[in-house]
Amino acid sequence: MKLIIQIPCYNEEETLQTTLKDLPERIDGIDTIETLIIDDGSTDRTVEIARKNGVNHVVSFKNNKGLARAFAAGIEKSLELGADVIVNIDADNQYRGEDIPKLVKPILDSKADIVVGDRQTDKIEHFSVTKKMFQKIGSASVRRLSNADIPDAVSGFRAYSREAAMSINVLTEFSYTVENLIQLGTDKFKIASVPIKTNVTLRKSRLHRGTAHFIGSQLRTIIRSYAMYKALNVFTIVGLLFLLPGLLLGFRFLYFFAFGPKGATGHIQSLILAAVLIIISFILFMLGIIADLISDNRKLIEKLIIYHRKQR
Repeated sequence: MKLIIQIPCYNEEETLQTTLKDLPERIDGIDTIETLIIDDGSTDRTVEIARKNGVNHVVSFKNNKGLARAFAAGIEKSLELGADVIVNIDADNQYRGEDIPKLVKPILDSKADIVVGDRQTDKIEHFSVTKKMFQKIGSASVRRLSNADIPDAVSGFRAYSREAAMSINVLTEFSYTVENLIQLGTDKFKIASVPIKTNVTLRKSRLHRGTAHFIGSQLRTIIRSYAMYKALNVFTIVGLLFLLPGLLLGFRFLYFFAFGPKGATGHIQSLILAAVLIIISFILFMLGIIADLISDNRKLIEKLIIYHRKQR
């Protein structure tokens, strides 16, 4: 059983050594543990420090492509190297390496395909009340959309079985965490969560520029991901928002036409607006069907990608 611990890095010369030293050297049920650094266009000594500290594999980008691309490249390389289990951990020493055995155990016991580390954000002192509140709201939304009971949806500390990793396709350019859960949850993979501890952060997050930017980026990712995997549902809901008012106005016009004063010619505006709303809803329903067919085509392409990965 081979475990690869992948660490996306961008200018992490000050924190990487601490993170690497904290990683476990042995885990029950794992025969081989290897480390993989994804150098996301670093301009400092990140790669040099990684090699000095015995990192087994390094994937380097010529320029900075972002966390999502780095994560995806790490998954591809880990599969190529024959990993049976893949753990993703940040390079800023936010997460504790001692929790990795807890993270991989449900996978080794065949009880889960993906395991997410729950930071228990209510207990993190440096998280503001506002951040904790939005964290709860966001995680609740992702749980509903992904059918996965995950209390910390944006935690980047995760373990994947080989089968789950082969099904991962990262399309967002911001952060893979939410898209990841919606995709794998929709694909009926078993997703579990384990409580973990965190260290005091050694630097500010580079992923977002404040709470407002983070919320906006995650909201776009949630909507886009759900629309991609549940296209018909999304277009049907939006279509109903136009259809129901249209029908209401249409019935209103018919009521006044049938029971109103004879010779009255009013309420024609209601009829026009009702027709416009119903036509828009019909167009949205048709777009939903087309999008659903495109989604089916995407699933076929994903199967081909998985087949290709299995042939390595």
